[in-house]
Amino acid sequence: MTAIENTALGRLEKEGRLLNAVFKGATIRPGRFGFRGDIALKFQAQVADEKRPPDFSIEQVLTVAEEGENTIPVLAGYLHSFAYLADVAKVLDGALSPDGSYFIFCNNIDLLAKYRTKLGDITFHVLPCDQSTVWKEMMYLVGVDKNDIKRLDAGGRLDYLIDAAKHVDASFDDVSYEYGLKKMEPVKNRNENRPV
Repeated sequence: MTAIENTALGRLEKEGRLLNAVFKGATIRPGRFGFRGDIALKFQAQVADEKRPPDFSIEQVLTVAEEGENTIPVLAGYLHSFAYLADVAKVLDGALSPDGSYFIFCNNIDLLAKYRTKLGDITFHVLPCDQSTVWKEMMYLVGVDKNDIKRLDAGGRLDYLIDAAKHVDASFDDVSYEYGLKKMEPVKNRNENRPV
């Protein structure tokens, strides 16, 4: 059984950043630990011992980490603002690899935009996320049909999707983080069109 402490996710777990887990455990691949949930980027100031939700997080994260490896090979998640990408690079510093595949879906970039943005030596593939989930967006991006994975358990489905994501040919526009900040749009209210 793979323990989270022996993976690149161990530090994030110790810092209390892995929240709202839909799945958090060993996958069907030996030596692999999977996580679906949120990674807190900025915590609110805590008063006494009350637990407050983070100011902002990478939401709907899909990732795995291999036992004994220092870095996360693939990660996908949702950011409410493109501006938070700098916080992702800071919080996950040392846990990401220049060879990894990292997909960030943003609320406030043009719906037709697809960026490749480098922070330090880490490349992020930045895509719009419109009224959908990271899971659905990734399934579409990597070309996995839900019938391909319906017989697998939660860990197996995550394995399948992550393995497919490693081979995505992402020929996106190379843009600097500063350019992305200039081009980003106002953050859309997620609850705007929801029925009451």
